[in-house]
Amino acid sequence: MSRNILLIEDNEQNRYLATFLLEQRGYRIAWASDGPAGIAMARSETPDLILLDIQLPLMSGYEVARALRALHSLRKTPIVAVTSYAMSGDRERCLAAGCDGYIEKPIDPETFVTEIERFLN
Repeated sequence: MSRNILLIEDNEQNRYLATFLLEQRGYRIAWASDGPAGIAMARSETPDLILLDIQLPLMSGYEVARALRALHSLRKTPIVAVTSYAMSGDRERCLAAGCDGYIEKPIDPETFVTEIERFLN
């Protein structure tokens, strides 16, 4: 059974790389390039996992994570922040906003899929 992943990411190169790596492992990827579109897509797609950039147009990833957690149908859906925010306290802010995990950019193509798969099991 293929798993559905929603990627909320505004950078086209980052979307391409993540999508390529995940599709190679059999995942189906839907994506949105901003927070409001990501929230709408999460409602309609019911993904198995959400990968969330924190620096997004229109809404921050923190706001998006809080909005997703407020939706009853998505309360148990894993949300993993995939972000270039790597300063002290950034990981804690992501987790406090409702994310279940945190991966720093640039992603490592060798380990990226394995890192997110632990949130699907």
